[in-house]
Amino acid sequence: MTQNPPNLRPDLAPKPVFDTPARPGQPKIGMVSLGCPKALVDSERILTRLRAEGYAISPDYAGADAVIVNTCGFLDSAKAESLEAIGEALSENGRVIVTGCLGAEPDYITGAHPSVLAVTGPQQYEQVLNAVHKAVPPAPDPFVDLLPATGVKLTPRHYSYLKISEGCNHHCRFCIIPDMRGRLVSRPAHAVVREAERLVAAGVKELLVISQDTSAYGVDLKHASDRGHRAHIADLARDLGSLGAWVRLHYVYPYPHVRDLVPLMAGGLVLPYLDIPFQHAHPDTLKRMARPAAAARTLDEIAAWRRDCPGITLRSTFIVGFPGETEEEFRTLLDWLDEAQLDRVGCFKYENVKGARSNDLPGHVAEEVKDERWHRFMEKARAISEAKLAAKVGRRIEVIVDAVDAEGATCRTGADAPEIDGNLFIDEGFETLSPGDIVTVEVDEAGEYDLWGHIA
Repeated sequence: MTQNPPNLRPDLAPKPVFDTPARPGQPKIGMVSLGCPKALVDSERILTRLRAEGYAISPDYAGADAVIVNTCGFLDSAKAESLEAIGEALSENGRVIVTGCLGAEPDYITGAHPSVLAVTGPQQYEQVLNAVHKAVPPAPDPFVDLLPATGVKLTPRHYSYLKISEGCNHHCRFCIIPDMRGRLVSRPAHAVVREAERLVAAGVKELLVISQDTSAYGVDLKHASDRGHRAHIADLARDLGSLGAWVRLHYVYPYPHVRDLVPLMAGGLVLPYLDIPFQHAHPDTLKRMARPAAAARTLDEIAAWRRDCPGITLRSTFIVGFPGETEEEFRTLLDWLDEAQLDRVGCFKYENVKGARSNDLPGHVAEEVKDERWHRFMEKARAISEAKLAAKVGRRIEVIVDAVDAEGATCRTGADAPEIDGNLFIDEGFETLSPGDIVTVEVDEAGEYDLWGHIA
């Protein structure tokens, strides 16, 4: 068992495990998936298409005939990590195809690694497949290359990311996602529900709904109804909640209609968990970010959500050191956090990103000041988290089991998303548990981010 470190990065995808052996002579492709869960879904789609064409999936470099690296290009640090991953794949395998967000800058990639076989951009599934076909011709056997209804998944069998849209209509000055992935394009609601039904039928116990802006789902479709399902986040949440799995909503902007989701959470239809990217609290900072500058009203909304659903968990991310951020603005953020008492909090130090409008803003903050503010922010966030978790000691909570080893079981409560939030550990009486089990535990002990308990 491993505990989540305080600085756990949410942009590192879990390592996939493939347990289907390749048949003799079957071409094999490896995959390195970097970036956010939305990129992970793209990787799953690519691998699903390749499996349908007769390719096997290799879990290591040595066994692969070629390797696809799905990159992240959101921050300069992520770009550097992507270049490092490409370099490692070239060193270990030699035949590398690059795709993903950083693929929108092919010259940047080939300038560092001229020997890559091909570079494609985000969501360019056909171009990726064409590059794979050229590098490693397919050799399908329709009698043995069977693909499960769920496709290829890079997450454990008991949970799955469910991407409901691509792109974003916001124009935040620090973000280049709309430039890389375009404006909002929502999937039809009936297609999302059909995919969710297949996943649940295959044993998935938790659906993690993701997009760049989940609250805006269906805006581009004018919230049209098709085949009995309406393209609106409240309707979609209700439809998904009827399937019997945990439903967790990520990247929910605090639009007024978010209030319609809270009764669904209070009623147990979806998990009482909202992942909302507030980013900051000072109105001047938010204005420079080109974000909605209504921090005071946001506190009112938070109070209303908690009134209507007392057990709701609120998660958010923030940026410190944004150009022009003064000490007074930063202290306002700390004071706001004190009042908001968010349950789960992540924080990033501002970085310039090529193509972002924030690069040209005046008043860039010195790195040492960013670092100092980040530590102050995280100190306060840790204290809030520790106090909130301590209040759970003695309570009975439903958890989902993620992993079991010789030391114990690693689980999550409904307040914890995989890879980014905390865990609950069971270190006795766990022998009969398996990943995907949902059990009730009594909490015995709490730390800064994690809980310990026993089966009730």
